[in-house]
Amino acid sequence: MWKKKKKTSNWVVLSNSWCPSLEHRSPMRGVTPINPQKKIEADSNPVKESDYYEGERLTHLLDLIQRGIETSKLSNVNSLPEKIWLKKQIAIGINEVTRVLERMNPNNTSDQQQNPKQLQVVILVADCKPRMLTKHIPNLAASRNVPVLYVRDNKRASLRLGELVKLKTALAIGIKARGNDLNLLLQQIFPRDS
Repeated sequence: MWKKKKKTSNWVVLSNSWCPSLEHRSPMRGVTPINPQKKIEADSNPVKESDYYEGERLTHLLDLIQRGIETSKLSNVNSLPEKIWLKKQIAIGINEVTRVLERMNPNNTSDQQQNPKQLQVVILVADCKPRMLTKHIPNLAASRNVPVLYVRDNKRASLRLGELVKLKTALAIGIKARGNDLNLLLQQIFPRDS
């Protein structure tokens, strides 16, 4: 245990060592202070208001995806447990979506069926706080030609997205391209630029 014994001029005497006093220290040289008035650019791809899914449009989208999940599950010949089956079809959470996007080839337009780890679409909560949690996903998805759907529901979007995958909350989910009923439904709704 270090105890302060006495103070002499600019030095503080501690038991077994000498330390300079921090009271008379000058500001650090060579460090530029942060300018709070300078605006930092957000994303390179700004999102228009019409690109957000909210209200009735969000409810309709989530209902369609839920129906697609249920029909895909019923047509599944292997009766896997529900959680395992869901994890094979959907990347759940920011970390897993990021991991799958990073493992994909950049600007991958072909061999969609050959790579089972390819995402068809990413659904991202737009009103999460702090925004830094999801800020990297749109640029990463754009580099892999994966469309991103932004959902917003008055601070409840993560709860509604979590209900879709039977969790409390989810900030991001990615639908994996597996060729099942869910993928066919999403392909009809959001045709991919090939």
